[in-house]
Amino acid sequence: MEENSIEMISFQIISNVGTAKSLVMEALSAAKSGNYDESEEKLKEADQYFVEGHKVHASLIQKEAAGEPVAFSMLFMHAEDQLMSTETIATLVKEMIEMYKKIERIN
Repeated sequence: MEENSIEMISFQIISNVGTAKSLVMEALSAAKSGNYDESEEKLKEADQYFVEGHKVHASLIQKEAAGEPVAFSMLFMHAEDQLMSTETIATLVKEMIEMYKKIERIN
């Protein structure tokens, strides 16, 4: 498998955003326990992985914009789905963490 093949790129996206999604869920768990410092650290770490996954994805968009054909692949479609669902989950988790903080202040 060529280093920059669609399969390799797909696996790089899946790996990075999968790690990001796991860290986001760990951040939520930490916040649920009231450990907001740990929660923030997990979110920062998750952002780093998400950015790496996004960079790999952007490289394909740049290739196609430059006129290089990008082959369709179910694996790549799955990678894009993971990228977008992780972004959505991260956004929702950040909102949930803010709710935990507000609830804690009220009680």
